[in-house]
Amino acid sequence: MTKVIFYKDGDNYYGFHEVGHAGFDDAGKDIICAALSAMTMLIINTIEVVWASDVKYEIDDETTDITVTAAEAIPDFAESDEKQFAISGLFYSYYLQLNDMMEDYYDYLDVDVEEKPYGSD
Repeated sequence: MTKVIFYKDGDNYYGFHEVGHAGFDDAGKDIICAALSAMTMLIINTIEVVWASDVKYEIDDETTDITVTAAEAIPDFAESDEKQFAISGLFYSYYLQLNDMMEDYYDYLDVDVEEKPYGSD
C-alpha cells in the first residue's frame, strides 16, 4: 500500500510525503504507482518551471519514499497572492485526485492530512 500524507499549514496545502509500494501489480505494470509518479512529477515541474518557484523534493528510488514541499504555497513566503494560491491549489488538487482514486483502490492507497506549520521539520 502507498500512503500519502499531505502537509497543511492553516488553510494552505504546501507539500506531501509518499511512502510504500501500491502492490496493485508487478513493478512496471502497477497503474497506481504509475499514476502517482506521473502526478508527482507534474506537480514538481509545474511549480519549478511554470511558476518559476523553488520546490524541495527528495526521491528515494529504492524505498519509493518521496517528499515534496514548496514554501510559496504559504502566504508569508509567497512572491504574490496568485502564485501562492496556484501552488497551494496544485497540492490541494492532488489531494482531491487521490481521494477520488481511493474510492476504487482503497486496498492499495491511503491518504491523510497532517496539520504541520511550514518549516517545523
